[in-house]
Amino acid sequence: MKKLFLLFIVIISFSSCKKTTDENSHILEAKTLLNVAYASNSSLQNMDVYLPANRNTSTTFPIILVHGGSWSGGDKTDFDTDITSIKSSLNNYAIFNINYRLANGTTILLQQQIDDINTAINFITSKANDYQINTTKWGILGASAGAHLALLKAYKYNTDNTIKAVVDLFGPTNMTWMYNNHPYPTFSQPIIQNVIGATPATDATAYYNASPINFVTSTAPPTIIFHGTADDVVPISESNNLKNALTTAGVTNEYYTYTGESHGWTGANLTDTHNKIITFIQNYVK
Repeated sequence: MKKLFLLFIVIISFSSCKKTTDENSHILEAKTLLNVAYASNSSLQNMDVYLPANRNTSTTFPIILVHGGSWSGGDKTDFDTDITSIKSSLNNYAIFNINYRLANGTTILLQQQIDDINTAINFITSKANDYQINTTKWGILGASAGAHLALLKAYKYNTDNTIKAVVDLFGPTNMTWMYNNHPYPTFSQPIIQNVIGATPATDATAYYNASPINFVTSTAPPTIIFHGTADDVVPISESNNLKNALTTAGVTNEYYTYTGESHGWTGANLTDTHNKIITFIQNYVK
């Protein structure tokens, strides 16, 4: 009898350990995947993927990052330090930091860059089960030219209404104004013409369609805007006017300016920006 009792204890203990092991095997660890191709041009159409621990297809939502660089330069690695700063607090979000084809004035223009954002989103959606994420709700963040692309995606191309929040870091919003009225036209005009493929005089419609502010409606997703008051690359009037358009349309928005800062900032102001981004995403992508 004593031997049978001991055998019973051993069996129960083994079963308990096996159950614990099985449960732990379903807990996903954090994972980073670098340079994942989302389309055929793997040298340009690729992304870095940051998957959080304990992710699942119910409550883990994606955030897509779009770098700046005058539409013709820059790289996803420009966001590396920002990702390091924010991902621990956004610990139930998957971050997808994308590269996209860079404008060359002829075969790769604004539409191709928007296409790349859409292609990346479609690729990520197709991998939702593999990544263990919920792709019914997205956040999108961009800086400078990347903010312009993010705003266009959120306001003009959000046809399935899955973009639930957009983060705008000093992005251009009215391309016609940027071309015609920029304080340094010899600097700005070649850059803008390189991505649109025309001037406002030769194709006013293209400039209208390239301007996120023209597509602000009451259904636009909540938007948070950041701008330095001394920005001479993208004048702060671009964000002032976007803020006014959003408020007039009844769109939830937040707008923060940093006195004396130019086209980007560091230190305490950057920490403040990161903290505000984290709170904003947690409030609206859920």
